[in-house]
Amino acid sequence: MIVYKFGGASVKDANGIRNLSEIVSKETENLVIVVSAFGKTTNALERLLKAWYAGETSYRTELSEIRTYHFTVADELLGDESEGKKRLAASFDSLSDKLNIAARGEYDHDYDMIVSMGEIWSTMVVEAYLRERGRESRWIDIRKLLLTDDRYRDANILWPESTTRIRETFSFKDNGIYVTQGFIGCTSEGETTTLGREGSDYTAAILGNILDAERVVVWKDVPGIMSADPKWIEGAETIRDLSYNEAVEMTFSGAKVIHPKTIKPLHNKNIPMHVRSFIDHDEKGTVISSAVAEGRRVPVFIKKENQILVSILPKDLSFVMGENLAGVFHYFEQCGVKVNMVQAGAVSIDVCADDERPRIETVKRELGKEYKILYNEGVEMLTIRHYQPGSENLITRDAEILISQRTRTSARFVVRRK
Repeated sequence: MIVYKFGGASVKDANGIRNLSEIVSKETENLVIVVSAFGKTTNALERLLKAWYAGETSYRTELSEIRTYHFTVADELLGDESEGKKRLAASFDSLSDKLNIAARGEYDHDYDMIVSMGEIWSTMVVEAYLRERGRESRWIDIRKLLLTDDRYRDANILWPESTTRIRETFSFKDNGIYVTQGFIGCTSEGETTTLGREGSDYTAAILGNILDAERVVVWKDVPGIMSADPKWIEGAETIRDLSYNEAVEMTFSGAKVIHPKTIKPLHNKNIPMHVRSFIDHDEKGTVISSAVAEGRRVPVFIKKENQILVSILPKDLSFVMGENLAGVFHYFEQCGVKVNMVQAGAVSIDVCADDERPRIETVKRELGKEYKILYNEGVEMLTIRHYQPGSENLITRDAEILISQRTRTSARFVVRRK
């Protein structure tokens, strides 16, 4: 059994879904197909959420445009009487009705309720198309199987409960292909949760682990994992083989090609992950596994945008180490803000974190009760793995360096563009 994961770029239009079908047709093993939301649908749903949460009627326009987009794709792929199109229409109607009558609640809860729908809609269209093409496929609502806690927008998997449900459902007794959603789950009370932005890779790894997959294949719009974003740095190379450890380091630093939590479930069962191009199916891509030969390591350049640098200073010039330091990090963890870099001094601590609103505002407000808070918005965290002398000049020459750190294998900078 193999798990395939297709990202939003690979299913952004009808041709993309035809391409997915062609890739799937070449596989002879049983398949679980995990699909992300179409194109930039998640971004559009975030705009819808923002308008709806603010009480603005413009959310209806956003929803109408999203609906039109999905039916434009569905109309090109599916017949007029397709069950997939009927199911899609019913789902849009249900969300519209809910938004018209539902009261605004806690932001992260409402985020998961609304933004999760992108994956529901995309999988409805993909599965219906595969079935109309003669494939023995079945659509699965992963929210009924993948149970999580209630940490909305960054939920933790409840493994024993999820394992039982997933193994019972993905049995391959009557179907050779299952199509399901990435990114989303559900609490035991039935509330929808999400696993963190770009979390579909993580879903694929979870399913691979629970179902003892032979391999997990992530189909991307790049030839594999590269030494840098080729749109950022010319001459970026495809890395053919990566160890689990190296992959974790890269994803923690902000490499967007896979979700940071993806590697551990695969490592636990020694399941390789293949990152391949959905444009050129014959490309080998990158294989992440435990069997990586030693050899030349090229510098890897990673850029993590949408960061905030928070400087925390005691109001009475007391030390921030010890109990104070633990208290500071408790606020970040409690508010669900991901800390990416820390630099401590005698009477100050600098924290580079994801600038997620409104979470980061809560952190600043709470810490501001006890500490003086300074911050820089719109900064970037730049990382060089296996850096060489002078290699930082390639990525920092047009920026102001606010913090720099070096270890034996990595150099990291927080910068502000001039």
